[in-house]
Amino acid sequence: MAGGITEMGEPYSPYVGLVYMFNLIVGTGALTMPKAFATAGWAVSLALICILAFMSYMTTTFVIEAMAAANAQLRWKRREQEAVKDSDSSDYSDDEVIVRGRSEPLEARPILSVQRGGSSPDQFDIVERVEMGQMASLFFNKVGVNMFYICLIVYLYGDLAIYAAAVPMSLMEVACGNHSCSAGSVKYNDTDLCWGSVKRKDAYRVFLTIFTLLLGPFTFFNAQKTKYLQILTSVMRWIAFSMMIILALIRIGKGEGQGRPPAASFSGIPNLFGVCVYSFMCQHSLPSLVTPISDKRRVGRLVLADYALILAFYSLLSFTAIFCFAGGDLRDMYTLTFTDSCHALDAAPLRYFLGLFPVFTISTNFPIIAVTLRNNWKSLFHRDGGTYPWVVDRVAFPLITLVPPVVVAFCTHNLESLVGITGAYAGTGIQYIVPASLVLLSRRHLEPALGRGAVNKHRSPFRHTFWVGFVLAWATFCLMFVTANIVLTETKPKN
Repeated sequence: MAGGITEMGEPYSPYVGLVYMFNLIVGTGALTMPKAFATAGWAVSLALICILAFMSYMTTTFVIEAMAAANAQLRWKRREQEAVKDSDSSDYSDDEVIVRGRSEPLEARPILSVQRGGSSPDQFDIVERVEMGQMASLFFNKVGVNMFYICLIVYLYGDLAIYAAAVPMSLMEVACGNHSCSAGSVKYNDTDLCWGSVKRKDAYRVFLTIFTLLLGPFTFFNAQKTKYLQILTSVMRWIAFSMMIILALIRIGKGEGQGRPPAASFSGIPNLFGVCVYSFMCQHSLPSLVTPISDKRRVGRLVLADYALILAFYSLLSFTAIFCFAGGDLRDMYTLTFTDSCHALDAAPLRYFLGLFPVFTISTNFPIIAVTLRNNWKSLFHRDGGTYPWVVDRVAFPLITLVPPVVVAFCTHNLESLVGITGAYAGTGIQYIVPASLVLLSRRHLEPALGRGAVNKHRSPFRHTFWVGFVLAWATFCLMFVTANIVLTETKPKN
C-alpha cells in the first residue's frame, strides 16, 4: 500500500477498472452493515450512508488528482536531473550551471526550476504507480509523513484484528451451530456448550489459535495474491451476497418479514458511522487500481458510477436485512444470521456455504494485509543507507505485526465494535484527512514550479479550496462526535 514507485502493471480497460474498484470496496465489511442499520434506524442510516458515500467519492477524486500531481512532479524532477547532468558535461565548472545566460552556483538553483511556458496537460498523465506513502514523502514534511504511516498502521491493525476474529467466529458457528433443523431455531451465547465440556467461547479460541498457527507464519515471509485466487474469492463473495439478498426478499414477499426497525435511534449513529466509513474504504489502494487503466479520460465518471452502484447495493443488502429479521436476530456478521437460524435457511449445504464464506475470503487477505503492515513498520523506521539486523528484520517486525491483532481477537470477537472503532478513527484519517491534505499540498508544491497556467487534467470536480476545508472540518466533527459518544457511554451509570 504505502511504498515507492513501481511500474504501471498490466493495463486493463476502464470498465474492468470499474469492476475491480467495485470488488475492492464491497468486501466483508459490508456484512456488518445490516446490524448497524437496525441499531441506528432506517431513516438515519439511509441519510448517513448517502452523506458518507458522497464524502468518500470526493476524497477519491482528491487522491486521483494527487496521483497526477505526483507523476508531474517526478517527471519534472527527472528532467531537472538530466539538465544538471548536461550542465556537468559542458565547459563550465561542476559547481556552476548557466541560468538565463549567467553562471550561478548549483546550490542556488531551484529544485524544480522549469520553463513555465513549456508545460502541457500530458505532464499530468498517470503512468507510474505512486503509492500513498510516496505521495506523503513528496508533499508532506517529516512530521506529516510519520503521522501518515502511524494512521495507516493503526488502520491495518484494525483490519487484522477484524479478520482474526471473523474467521474463528465463523468456524465456531459452523462447528457448534444447529444444522439439522431438528430442534428449530436455537439462540446461543458464549457460555453454551459446543462439544463435550468445551464451551463456545473456548471453541472460538481454539479456532483462533489454529488460524494464527496456519496463517501467522506468512507474516515472516512475502506473500502475493494470485489472479485466480482473486477471481475465486470474488465469485464466492457475489454468490453469497446475492443469496442473502434473494433469501431475504423471498421471506419479505411471503409476508414472513419480522423486522420492525425504528426510523431513528441516535445512540447507534457512532457505530454506524464507523461501519460505513470502513465499508467505503478504497483510497489507500487507488494507486494500484487506477494506474493500470488504459484510458483514463473517463475515470472520473467511472468512479462516480461505481459509488452510485455501491450505494445502491449497500442499501439493498441492509434494507432487505432489517425488514426481514427482527433486530435481535441480526448478528454482527450478517452471514451468521442465516447459519444459526433454520427458519431463515433450512438447507444445510447452503448454511454451511454461508457460514464458511468469510473463512475462505478473509483467510486469503490476511497474509497480504499482514505483510503490508510489516513493510509499513519498516518504512516508518527506515534509515537512509541503513539496514536492519537479521533479528529485527525477520523476527521483531513480523512479531509486532502479528501479536497485537491476535491478542485483541482473543479478548473480543465483537465485530461491530471492532469495525466501528477502526473505521471511526483510523478510517477517518485514511479516507478524509490524508486525501484532503495530499491534494491541498500537491497544489501548493506544483504551482511555483509549473506556474498557475498549468492545469491538472485529472483535477477533482471539487477543486475549490472550500471543499478541502469542508472535508477536514467534517473529519474533525466526526472524530469529536464519536469520541464524545464513547466517553458518555463509558461514564453512563449502569442499572
